[in-house]
Amino acid sequence: MIQTRCMIVEDQALIGMSLEAFLEDAGFEVAGVFMSNVQALKWLESDAPDIAILDVMIKDGTSLEIARVLKNRGVPFAIYSGLPPKADYPAELQDVPWLEKPVSRETLLGVLGRLTDPGHDGIIMPSSLPSTPE
Repeated sequence: MIQTRCMIVEDQALIGMSLEAFLEDAGFEVAGVFMSNVQALKWLESDAPDIAILDVMIKDGTSLEIARVLKNRGVPFAIYSGLPPKADYPAELQDVPWLEKPVSRETLLGVLGRLTDPGHDGIIMPSSLPSTPE
């Protein structure tokens, strides 16, 4: 069985390690954890994930350039941020699922599952995510 390769861009070490461990336990192959734009963009020069999880604000700015590269390559991704979603997203973040930290593992897996489903059109709005009782 081929594992789905997930790129993680997260500058908080503990959050990144937690995401990495959780995704590996869930059967994903993890690329990263990348803690800066420089690291992530350098890796993307010669490699690519199947899906990605991006924190918007990382230590060397925003991850918009990473989002742009992923969108141009057709790699689906989700935002995993401490910031709430806004109506005036930059173009790179239009039609991208937005998960506001913290989220349940079930919610995260649900979003990643939709991103990896080849029959889906790739557009997932946060309001369309199913609400699950905690």
